[in-house]
Amino acid sequence: MPDIAVRPATPDDVPLVLAFIRELGKYEKLAHEVVATEELLAEHLFGPQPRAEALIAEWAGLPVGFALFFHNFSTFLGRPGLYLEDLFVRPSHRGRGVGRAMLRELARLAVQRRCGRMEWWVLDWNAPSIEFYRRLGAGPMSDWTVWRLTGEAMNKLADERR
Repeated sequence: MPDIAVRPATPDDVPLVLAFIRELGKYEKLAHEVVATEELLAEHLFGPQPRAEALIAEWAGLPVGFALFFHNFSTFLGRPGLYLEDLFVRPSHRGRGVGRAMLRELARLAVQRRCGRMEWWVLDWNAPSIEFYRRLGAGPMSDWTVWRLTGEAMNKLADERR
């Protein structure tokens, strides 16, 4: 059995989490969109009102991956859900059970916290991840379209007069 450990991130891990986010951005061909800073991550992961949590995966004590998640809420279920924002394993350790170990820990947390579901997005071109998720028993929600409001459009709507 490989020496894989999954643990909660600590404030000391903020630089590591940011490094993983940057590596993920590069892998997803979205590095230009990564504007997170250590200060922002420290505030939102460990500040007075944490908005998200992170796990660190280690192989023989070496950090090799992370998962960042938060809770959402299902009105239909009347229960919280666990939303996985990012899951990343360094290429050198893919296919060794690290991703599965992180998802197993997330599922354990979801059950422990009485969540009704776990959800995440995956890029359409990311065939290795899609196959990995299918093997776990997950499936796409092809009848839903993701919508997003950001930047100037979000600011404009927020500033509208009633």
